[in-house]
Amino acid sequence: MVLIFASSALSQQATPWCFTGVHPGEVDGTVFLPEGDLFCPLLADPKAEHSFVSYLNGDFPPFEDGAMTNGEVRIGSVGIGDAFPLVRWTGGAPGNGLQIGLVGGIFAQFNLDAQSLDLINADYLVGVPITLRWAGFSSRLRIYHQSSHLGDEFLLRSSIERENLSFEALDLLLSQEVGPFRAYGGGEILFNREPETLESTLAHAGLEIRIGQLRGIRVLGALDMKATEQQDWEPGWSARAGLEVAAWRDETHPPRMWGLFAEFYDGPSPYGQFFQEQVRYMGVGLHLSL
Repeated sequence: MVLIFASSALSQQATPWCFTGVHPGEVDGTVFLPEGDLFCPLLADPKAEHSFVSYLNGDFPPFEDGAMTNGEVRIGSVGIGDAFPLVRWTGGAPGNGLQIGLVGGIFAQFNLDAQSLDLINADYLVGVPITLRWAGFSSRLRIYHQSSHLGDEFLLRSSIERENLSFEALDLLLSQEVGPFRAYGGGEILFNREPETLESTLAHAGLEIRIGQLRGIRVLGALDMKATEQQDWEPGWSARAGLEVAAWRDETHPPRMWGLFAEFYDGPSPYGQFFQEQVRYMGVGLHLSL
């Protein structure tokens, strides 16, 4: 087996689908600290590990002076996340392979209607994904931990009882790309759950489309669905649509992706502390490295 380090001079052209760092110039072998991933990021998943800032307006578990109300609220949603590939085994054809890495992310929501822009909730996620690609088929098997925490100022202003929510989960997603289209599906099993009343199963599926490529700019649309045993399998729908720009640093490095998207969500809250509440919002967001 040929040993190839990430610094070796491989061709850095990315796949037509998502610019993940799958390069036609790859040869059979082992690549330590490769760039990119073999499983395309999920465009509309609210908990996909990437960095973003969004302005949202809608029916959250809304807050007025820290208390729940039934009115609309303006929310600033912020995410900081990234993936760190550790090793990739390539073979068969350019782009085919198996990869192990690390991922992490923080997902926070701020009440823009509060005088001090209170932090409402923050979800912390860290995991180990094993990703596989064979031509247009890819998959991700991931074990991860999530814990959720309410903001101090929000707690001081409210009488809401804090829920100590944390769990580990094993999730599996299978994905197929056909031309500009992509479909994926799978599910999760939660364990080491707190509180113990948190149910253990989740179903996950979605559709995506990317159209055109003019000066590195493409149009995209994506729909993501999650349904949990906790909510009697009522689906939560997340949709995003807009433009993405591939910003190359040089020809030897896969591009960073910038996206400007309209966003919509309807269903059980994707935010940990309020997983038993219903939310509905729309807004706009700037996303990095999708």
